[in-house]
Amino acid sequence: MKSLKKQRRIQVIALAAVALTVSTGLIGYAMRDGINFFRAPSQIVAEPPGPSETFRIGGLVAEGSLIRGQGESIHFEVTDGGASVPVVYTGVLPDLFEENQGMVGTGRYINGVFEASEILAKHDETYMPKEVVDALKEQGVYVDPNG
Repeated sequence: MKSLKKQRRIQVIALAAVALTVSTGLIGYAMRDGINFFRAPSQIVAEPPGPSETFRIGGLVAEGSLIRGQGESIHFEVTDGGASVPVVYTGVLPDLFEENQGMVGTGRYINGVFEASEILAKHDETYMPKEVVDALKEQGVYVDPNG
């Protein structure tokens, strides 16, 4: 009688472990496209990602690189002080988007050009994403806006 209780308890624990493993695997599978890793331009130049990988790039819009094409097509370069990556974006840019300002873009790196599907700009004069600040500090070009 005791061995039957023990056997039932082991079965329930094993079933719970299998259910937990399967649910963790399904959650990971569902999130595979929803996770966007952040990369600085220096990291992209050093180790270019595959053309099917969606990720975020951040840095400063290089001065003199902003070129507006026909329609809503915009070309510019994003830099972290160590490297620059050309970016192409089709759409309406945020109002605060301009040269020498921080930005974060989501998209893919195809044939040496970052094709952005979304561009985010700073929301006030002191904001910059933490990842961008860290990348600029590593390059030694970060200047604290508060002094």
